[in-house]
Amino acid sequence: MSAEPIPENVFANDVRRGLKSGLPIVISSAPFGMLYGALAVDNGFSVSEAVWMSALVFGGASQLVGIELFDQHVAPWLIILSIFAVNFRHLLYSPALGRRISHWPLFQKVLAFFLLTDPQYAEAETRGQGGDEVSVAWYMSMGLLIYVFWVLDSWIGATFGSLIADPHALGLDFLLPIYFFGLVLGFRKRPLWLPVVAVSATASIVAYKTVGSPWHISIGALAGVLLAVVMPVSGREHDQ
Repeated sequence: MSAEPIPENVFANDVRRGLKSGLPIVISSAPFGMLYGALAVDNGFSVSEAVWMSALVFGGASQLVGIELFDQHVAPWLIILSIFAVNFRHLLYSPALGRRISHWPLFQKVLAFFLLTDPQYAEAETRGQGGDEVSVAWYMSMGLLIYVFWVLDSWIGATFGSLIADPHALGLDFLLPIYFFGLVLGFRKRPLWLPVVAVSATASIVAYKTVGSPWHISIGALAGVLLAVVMPVSGREHDQ
C-alpha cells in the first residue's frame, strides 16, 4: 500500500518549523564552524581537506579532536578511535530517534541518522514528547539547514582564518557549549533529570582529569545512562 500524500499546507508548515528550529543552531554554531576551519588550516590541512572533513564527518567536537591529533602525528587508528569515542553518544541517540522514525523508508532513515546531531536529537525528542510527529519535512529541513551552513562556515574559517593570528584568543567557541547547556535544561522536567545530569557531569570531570580527552565525553554519557537504568521510575513517568 502506498503512503498517503501529505497535504501541501502541512508539508509547508513542517518545512517552516524545521527551518525555524534550525536557525538558532546555525547562528550559535557558526563561530564554532569557522574556528574549526581556521584551526584545520593552521594544523596543516588544505582548505578543501578541511571542508571535506566537515562534509563527511559532520561532527564539530570530533573534528577538532581529529585535527589536534593529526597535528601530533599520532597513528591513524588512534585518530579514528578518538573520533569514535567523541561520537559514541550517537549510539545512544539513535535508538531513541529510531522509535520516532520507524515508519520512514530506509533511505530517509539513513540520511536522518547522518544528519543526527545533539540539537537535532534534542529538538526531535521535544517534538515527539509534545505529541507532534517527527515528520520527514520537519526533520530534513532542520538537519539540512544545519549541515549546509556547517560546511559553509568551515569553508569561511579555512579560507579566511589565516587573517586571524590566534583563533583561540577570540573565545567565540564558548557560544556552542552555552547552547548545549540550554538544550540540557530543556529536559529538566523529565524524571531523574537532575541526578542523571549530576552523575554525568561528575563522571565526565573525573574522567577528564584521570583518563583524559576525548574519553571523558563517552564516560560521562555512559555514567548517566547506567544511573537511568538502575533507578526506577513510575510507569506514568516512564511513558512520557
